Amino acid sequence: MSPKYPNPPTLPTFKQKNLWLQALTHRSYANENPGNEHNERLEFLGDAILQFVVGDFLYQRYPHFAEAELTRLRSQLVDEVQLAKFAQILKIGEFIRLGNGAKKSGEQQNPSLLSDTLEAIIGAYFLDAGLEPVRQFIHTLLLGVVEDFQTTNSSSFKNNLIDVKNQLQQWALKEFGPDGLPEYFLIEETGPDHAREFTFGVRIQNKVYGQGKGVRKQEATKAAAIAALEKIYG
Repeated sequence: MSPKYPNPPTLPTFKQKNLWLQALTHRSYANENPGNEHNERLEFLGDAILQFVVGDFLYQRYPHFAEAELTRLRSQLVDEVQLAKFAQILKIGEFIRLGNGAKKSGEQQNPSLLSDTLEAIIGAYFLDAGLEPVRQFIHTLLLGVVEDFQTTNSSSFKNNLIDVKNQLQQWALKEFGPDGLPEYFLIEETGPDHAREFTFGVRIQNKVYGQGKGVRKQEATKAAAIAALEKIYG
């Protein structure tokens, strides 16, 4: 997910400068400069705080998402690739303290190092300012991703991040039991052979809950499941 912000977020301001410097200190720098503590313990703390804050954010924001969907979305928001994108937005690479060898090899832009340093900064900021400022800082980063995906490409957001067909099946099993499994059926198939478009519907106990289109049957059935979930949950 590539963040998009009307105003790019900025790094927090620290009262305790020693925590800020430690958060930026890679082991390679600490090894070459005795007396400087590296950031790995802060990274551990920041990872735990990030998991909690993101989990709480998603739980509050998406009340109809099942556990599996919340877990899947959280994992995408806190994985190395996404955290590195956040770090690049914040220009963290410009501040990381590296040993000479790591600096010469361009490690400032290494995605793993960037994501680890962001986690260390979150851990340090928690120690410096407490949970609420950290929560606000993380929420600012998340909204650049979630708002963009949800408002500009809602169907794609749901289709990519949620196993919608499984979610619909779980709902149907809970409501109707084993005899209430969703059934997908072809409504029409249009277009030339090289550009077919499929329209599928989904019914549960002979009641149609939604329909959707796609250039592949799998896309069309997923779109039908999305329409059904939107009808169910309003």
